[in-house]
Amino acid sequence: MASGKNYTEVLIGGKVFTLGGFESEEYLQKVSTYLNHKIAECTSSENYRRQSAELRSILLSLNIADDYFKAKQLGNTFEEDIEKKNKEMYDLKHELITEQIKLENLQKVMEDLKEENRALQMKIVKLETEMNTRNK
Repeated sequence: MASGKNYTEVLIGGKVFTLGGFESEEYLQKVSTYLNHKIAECTSSENYRRQSAELRSILLSLNIADDYFKAKQLGNTFEEDIEKKNKEMYDLKHELITEQIKLENLQKVMEDLKEENRALQMKIVKLETEMNTRNK
């Protein structure tokens, strides 16, 4: 984390400016590169170049604002998707835990039934043995 203000020289629209901010120099360069890209994008249009400096400035600002709002909307969409996925994940985890509890309960019931079955089979053997002993 930067402890002080950073200053860096950048080239914007063919002119050198000194930018200062608490962001990194790399970030400040990235911002100026973006701005140069938008300027180049706008000046590639013949109609844009024919406009007054004031109107060109407004059009450039509108283009940048358009990028901002589209990026913000995309970010909001991503956040909504993340919230939706988190809720789905929570619901699935809850469902998994519920099913695990059911499985554990069924396994306990199955073990109890196996034990009961073994006891009944031993009883059958005992009764058959008694019956065979009596019949002799």
